Amino acid sequence: MVAKIHHIGIVVEKLEVAYTFYRDTLGLPVIREAEVPDQGVRAALLAAGENEVELLEPVAAGSGVARFLAKHGEGLHHLCFETGDVGVALGQLRAKGVALIDQAPRPGLAGLIAFLHPSACAGVLVELATPWPLSLPLPSPIRLKRLVIGAKDPRATAELFQGLFALPDQVTINDRSRVMLSVGRSSLLMVPQEEVGGMEGMVALSMATEDLEALVRRLEGAGATILKGAGEMTVDPRSSHGVHLHISRYE
Repeated sequence: MVAKIHHIGIVVEKLEVAYTFYRDTLGLPVIREAEVPDQGVRAALLAAGENEVELLEPVAAGSGVARFLAKHGEGLHHLCFETGDVGVALGQLRAKGVALIDQAPRPGLAGLIAFLHPSACAGVLVELATPWPLSLPLPSPIRLKRLVIGAKDPRATAELFQGLFALPDQVTINDRSRVMLSVGRSSLLMVPQEEVGGMEGMVALSMATEDLEALVRRLEGAGATILKGAGEMTVDPRSSHGVHLHISRYE
């Protein structure tokens, strides 16, 4: 049903402020930016390898994104899968009795889109998108590597995603307490929620870069708080607009 992770959505207070980190410091090029009236947001898509990052600024009080920001602050908001025909995918999910927010596709920044209810995907808000024609990727110095999802039962959550979206077989790691699913060149990592502060749903984002040293210099020059390790670093969420962000060298 799905070809890859199309993008990861991040709610921010101000798009222009978030650009200073995601566009100017990380170096993710902006693909497009527009106001999406029916969602009450101003949004931007930025390239991250074969995937994208979507920044969402609420511009209408009472919208879903505005309520999210008021309740949770800035941070990870939704996961978007790319599919060849979002209408067909919706029909298949409806036939399975999956709870949907959108009963039919509608235009969005990423293309024709539709949202599933978070209750259908173990607390993860999932969007399906069929990109607009001629939506070509832009070169980016950083690519999306992995989305980390906190789960009461990682194996059951992985099986749920496999059943809904026809994802490949699971790979179990860490004495079978963690489960990974490949989605294109990226992956979903299901971890026990007690390992991530009891959180269920999206908890962290992992990316990779060819020139980690240059990125470290840019982050330090921008005043970001980072924790450096051997071939990797972790960015303090206060520097990355509420996102627990891990960046490593390309594998």
